Amino acid sequence: MAERSLRGMSIGAKSLESDDNVDFAARSEVAYVCPKGHRTILPFAQGVEAPHEWECRCGQTAHREDANGEEADEITKPTRTHWDMLLERRSEKELAELLEKRLQMHRDGWFPDYE
Repeated sequence: MAERSLRGMSIGAKSLESDDNVDFAARSEVAYVCPKGHRTILPFAQGVEAPHEWECRCGQTAHREDANGEEADEITKPTRTHWDMLLERRSEKELAELLEKRLQMHRDGWFPDYE
């Protein structure tokens, strides 16, 4: 049986192409600095607008560094929470009615008790 088995490469595991004559996209490097002083340099494709903030390896928010080496001070919009997005669709009165309806369905046995 071993002499009849097929031999070959695993599909998709290896490429037979080489990097010869391949032109990579132009890149630009952007530096970010966090409040703890960590400096991170990231490559971005040329012509792409790099984000103004980046999460540092320490977990803090790093800001783009200017060409002068100073941190960029920019005003950012506050993050929208789930509650803010919910209030865009419904009023608090409608939400209270929906909650009461769902609680009544639970009391009436529509939803099983999870214990």
